[in-house]
Amino acid sequence: MKIAGIQNVTLIDYPSKIACTIFLLGCNFRCGFCHNPELVVEKNDNEISQKEVLSYLEKKRRYLDGVCITGGEPLLSLDKDFVKRIKALGYLVKLDTNGSFPERLKEFVDDDLIDFVAMDVKASRENYSKVVCANVDITKVEESIKIILNSGIDYEFRTTIVLEVHDISEMLKIAEWLRVLDEGGNPKRFVLQGFRNQGKFIDEKYKLKKDVEKDFLLKLQDAVKSYFGEVEVRV
Repeated sequence: MKIAGIQNVTLIDYPSKIACTIFLLGCNFRCGFCHNPELVVEKNDNEISQKEVLSYLEKKRRYLDGVCITGGEPLLSLDKDFVKRIKALGYLVKLDTNGSFPERLKEFVDDDLIDFVAMDVKASRENYSKVVCANVDITKVEESIKIILNSGIDYEFRTTIVLEVHDISEMLKIAEWLRVLDEGGNPKRFVLQGFRNQGKFIDEKYKLKKDVEKDFLLKLQDAVKSYFGEVEVRV
């Protein structure tokens, strides 16, 4: 497990909690619009140790509620003993994942090491591999979705909205897909987060793209709101 860095305090990464965010290196997807492209690689000259992170968490346990573990794709390398030590300090743990490692996800869920899961749903079933620029075993993504739906822990599914990828038709396909996997129920929480041009991307073409406007996100929200218990817009 390689830790690229830590954001000491965040008020947005863990809903309703004061938290810090740990960034792990490496990802098996190559989404052109990735907002953390520097974490897709598996080598970084500024890596920090588990000991350093745990020391920080020990000092801040009076002030922080939770720890977010993100990437890259954390389940490529996340050390279970490391998470156990975080939990032993009394922290809630939120995991961000792309859902391509259901076996590992289930291990962490079954061992009560995760309190909140945020899973990125990149596209509709038929468009997945094209959008993430990698060969995807879609059955593994579906298995992760089912694990989350049946876990009893808090969760959200979320999609980063990119204009040429996510129109109303595409979002309705995603919403219907998730509802089918929930056996006709309405998944609890879905988040629409707009693409932001932060100047560095895996695919250089995204440097020329404009931010997604809130008005467009609100249109998508209106289109899919009947499929979920709650649909949130993040800009």
